[in-house]
Amino acid sequence: SRPVKLASCWLVEFVLQLDEATQVPLTLECHPEWAPKGAARFRELVESGYYNGCRFHRVVPNFMAQVGICGDPVLYSQWASKRIDDDAAKTSNARGTVTFATSGPNARTCQVFFNLVDNSFLDDQGFSPFARVLADGMEVVDKIYGGYGEGAPKGRGPEQGRIKAEGDAYLASLPKLSYIASAKVVA
Repeated sequence: SRPVKLASCWLVEFVLQLDEATQVPLTLECHPEWAPKGAARFRELVESGYYNGCRFHRVVPNFMAQVGICGDPVLYSQWASKRIDDDAAKTSNARGTVTFATSGPNARTCQVFFNLVDNSFLDDQGFSPFARVLADGMEVVDKIYGGYGEGAPKGRGPEQGRIKAEGDAYLASLPKLSYIASAKVVA
């Protein structure tokens, strides 16, 4: 889809490292009018360089791809302690929208996920999209490595607790994880 020209919208350009040899751009259109607190936090995280190097640690086919536990446990804990209040969902969790993950009410921090399919069942559960993937970007998102699967106990994927505690030392044991090589606000 094409960018919507609204004064409040802004763009973020990711460079995704899909595998050892493949780097591709991905552009997000951020909509503060959809989720003002979520969009503001995301911009703050991008501008601080927080997402640079973050691995997609949770990829569940036909659901979502999640990123946002950085490889530096100290940095992660600083952001994880800065919870933001919920935004009311003003748009649906449609394929291609980006939403903060949460562990309950008013508990959003730094983890976000890309909706791989229409997940409108999340709309009334505190998941308020703040951005959408532009153009043919979902073709890129669909290539994010998901072979490790869901984390324990439901699967054999990365353990979020270990990423938070051990960071890059643990992530080195999961070499196929796709990651955000860089992220920047471009407009």
